[in-house]
Amino acid sequence: MPQNLPLLLTWLRILLIPLMILFFYIEKPWAPFMTALIFGLAGLTDWADGYLARKWQQESRFGAFLDPVADKLIVAVAMLLIVEREASFWFTMAAVIIIGREIVISALREWMAQMGEHGKVAVAYIGKVKTTAQIIALIFLLYNQYLLGLPLRALGIIALIIACVLTLLSMLQYLKAAYTSFRLA
Repeated sequence: MPQNLPLLLTWLRILLIPLMILFFYIEKPWAPFMTALIFGLAGLTDWADGYLARKWQQESRFGAFLDPVADKLIVAVAMLLIVEREASFWFTMAAVIIIGREIVISALREWMAQMGEHGKVAVAYIGKVKTTAQIIALIFLLYNQYLLGLPLRALGIIALIIACVLTLLSMLQYLKAAYTSFRLA
């Protein structure tokens, strides 16, 4: 298994998950900030590992496998924490949309790769915008308080709605790209 800084950043994102969970459950005034900060740092590692791997030509098959796994894990865990705290139909539906889309697209990519058509479901620009909206929404919702007079919870809900719309649109884009392969199967 190759070891380089981009891959170590991906591993760090996975290792931050238990720490994020721990801070989420600590009942101290500073704990929501730390929870959001940890998730935000994980979001930065998501950008940095891909950027550095391309810049330093350290891309690897293992890194290409592990990076989306780390992304999906930390987003799913953050969504589950928020759903537990909120106990709301709407937050649960958002989690189902976001996590469900990831399962569908992961399965679609695996199936398309087996058919030799992996390029049809490569990462698209809308997926990157969706990820950015999710990260912003989840940082704000994990913090869940006012910051410098800004209602981060309300802004987080707006960002989560945008993320859900982009999530559905990106899933439809991937399914449309793979449609011809569905008909041939």
